[in-house]
Amino acid sequence: MALIVQKFGGTSVGDADRIRAVADHVARTKAAGNDVVVVVSAMGKFTDDLIRLADDVSPTRPPRELDMLLTAGERISMALVSMALGACGVEAASFTGSQAGIITDTDHTRAKILEIRPDRIREAVDAGLVPVVAGFQGVSTERDITTLGRGGSDVTAVALAAALKADVCEIYTDVTGVFSADPRVVVNARRIPKVSFDEMMEISATGGRVLMLRSVEFARRHGVPLHVRSSFTWEPGTWIVEEDPTMEEAVVSAVTDDTSEAKITVGGVPDRPGVAAHLFRQLADRGINIDMIVQNISAKGITDISFTVAKTDLVAASETCDKVKDEIGATEVTSDDNIGRVSIIGAGMKSNPGVTALMFETLSENGINIEMISTSSIRISCVMRAEKVADAVRYLHTAFGLDAA
Repeated sequence: MALIVQKFGGTSVGDADRIRAVADHVARTKAAGNDVVVVVSAMGKFTDDLIRLADDVSPTRPPRELDMLLTAGERISMALVSMALGACGVEAASFTGSQAGIITDTDHTRAKILEIRPDRIREAVDAGLVPVVAGFQGVSTERDITTLGRGGSDVTAVALAAALKADVCEIYTDVTGVFSADPRVVVNARRIPKVSFDEMMEISATGGRVLMLRSVEFARRHGVPLHVRSSFTWEPGTWIVEEDPTMEEAVVSAVTDDTSEAKITVGGVPDRPGVAAHLFRQLADRGINIDMIVQNISAKGITDISFTVAKTDLVAASETCDKVKDEIGATEVTSDDNIGRVSIIGAGMKSNPGVTALMFETLSENGINIEMISTSSIRISCVMRAEKVADAVRYLHTAFGLDAA
């Protein structure tokens, strides 16, 4: 008998018919002799509707109250799924994040899980019930309701799977798995049957929209196998597991794209120790995450520092840089929100020369200029004009032999 955690996203529980289909699938999994714990997101676009309602009510959105509001979506889903399971003859019980023992820090709207106390969930499973847990939420160390940020239900599912020592965590969504590129951009993108945690982390971090990065990090840290599947076809999807040293790895497994970032350049920066440290400390203190960083070669003791941030942080980041500019002796701060990033990812890149050359040659041959470059052992990312991103993805997908046969 296996213990399986099944997480169902918003489209999977989007209406009454979908909820009944989910309940039927959970019932079948249970009937096969497995113990099941279910984690659900809010129905469809319910969370977006609540955010719009908050905007209509007030120009300010206190983070504590916003968290209290947004958790309502998952609570509705958990109760409805539990009712649907009852109609299938399966005893179920719904649990909020706090009831499930999910303890977080106090950072409202993007809290991080500190601890899982799954006693009530384990007791429910031992009693033969199917616990249905509201994803995306927990309770802080100050006993306030918190949310985990966009995609937080994935983190809830993986965290519970780790705490319960589940055999697998199944993530059900509206796609059949992880693809070699966004199928909306590359029509002949193909599903990847198996991908390593390291590759999936890079895919998630560079624009892959299937799994939240934090959930993959959590799964890797605790050794939780993930299975991304479609709740519309129920067919096998993509397994995300530890890297298998006995298997020959693809040179490039996926091409990802992201147009959600903006670039800031701090110009005329004195090239001396401590300047960059002071700049990025001020940004960190405002809770701004920095992605790519490029510092130009110093000329006469002066350089430029460019970096990317989420577009949602652009105003705050620009204000911070303007404030710090005089403190570090910089001459100007400029920003650009018309950029995009394209990345190639593959574990086989570590042992295959020529990948970087082929990527740059492909972009050059198609008239696409590279503005910034960032690399890891299994990833190369390039920043370019936003309008060139889709074409770049398609050219690279073909150049690296990823097009479906």
